[in-house]
Amino acid sequence: MPDLEAKLRFLQTPAAYGASGQDPARLATPECIETHMSWVFLVGQQVFKLKKPVRFPFLDFTTLRLREFYCREEVRLNARLAPGVYLGLMALQWCEGAFALLPEADLRVPGAAPGETVDWLIGMRRLPQQRMLHQLIAQGNVTNQDIDALVQVLLAFYRSAPVATVSPSDYLARFQYEQAPTREVLLRPQFALRDAALAIDRLGLALAQGADWLRQRAWQRRVLDGHGDLRPEHICLLQPPVVIDCLEFNPQLRQVDPLDEIAYLSLECDMAGAPWIGPRLVSGCAGVLGEPPAPALLQLYTAHRALLRARLAMAHLLDPQPRMPEKWPALAARYIAHALTALDALAQSPNRQAFSAPHRRRPSG
Repeated sequence: MPDLEAKLRFLQTPAAYGASGQDPARLATPECIETHMSWVFLVGQQVFKLKKPVRFPFLDFTTLRLREFYCREEVRLNARLAPGVYLGLMALQWCEGAFALLPEADLRVPGAAPGETVDWLIGMRRLPQQRMLHQLIAQGNVTNQDIDALVQVLLAFYRSAPVATVSPSDYLARFQYEQAPTREVLLRPQFALRDAALAIDRLGLALAQGADWLRQRAWQRRVLDGHGDLRPEHICLLQPPVVIDCLEFNPQLRQVDPLDEIAYLSLECDMAGAPWIGPRLVSGCAGVLGEPPAPALLQLYTAHRALLRARLAMAHLLDPQPRMPEKWPALAARYIAHALTALDALAQSPNRQAFSAPHRRRPSG
């Protein structure tokens, strides 16, 4: 059977994409982008994604069966916020020493697919890079109307998203659990990250003080099956906006409070240079976030997300051959600084005392 290198060589040739409705003779060499969990091939007006055969604590793509399952989940789940963008699955076939990349529908046509499927790819419509939110922020071209249109998409999504079946105690435990791996990564002596221990300790104290608030969000059925990775890089400001790349590989990571997701997106917009976007998102989504969303809880979510992002940044350096090793320490330091800023704001919040005495009935469980 062909190895991974043979698959990648084939997928980087124009000849691979004739069955996808494009003329290989008119295509340039596909552009290949490697991410932590996949290879993405940009081919004309389409995009094809091949999942890496990797296993991490939060996902497992090591078998063909698992990769097929999560390809299907990615198409299904992303249809919620990106209708018409995810086109379906493509089968990478192997027959008599040659590859062919075929739409899944061709596998049901007698004689059209004589080979064996050795991998699966996701086909997508290519989105205009100039309309991606992070690009527009970098250019200073985001408008109030852009964010208001995004708010309407998110409101419709959160109003229809099913409530997650997570108990109040389990919801709190998820935040507490993340402290240990964050400490293990960020406090490694070789990283020497300034203020990392301070930020982790202060977040631990804030989680203890805000435990009732976190439990209450689950008790009030505020935790939904959301997106899970709501970042500017995943938002394209079309009319209407679309949001791609939800976390298909781990349902628990998609079980989020919308306030948590909005805090995450606000943090990432702030990091990108547009701090004004966060307050507009919070104000626009107030109806589904809670009436009104507690500023202290918003800051708690922000601090948690910032330290999680710092950990994920530094985890790149634990790979055998890390990509762009010079990038991650500086990025992690910025996230740590944002975590401390959020914790400072939490300490100064007028409703911070409510963390230990919620105004509503204390949830059980």
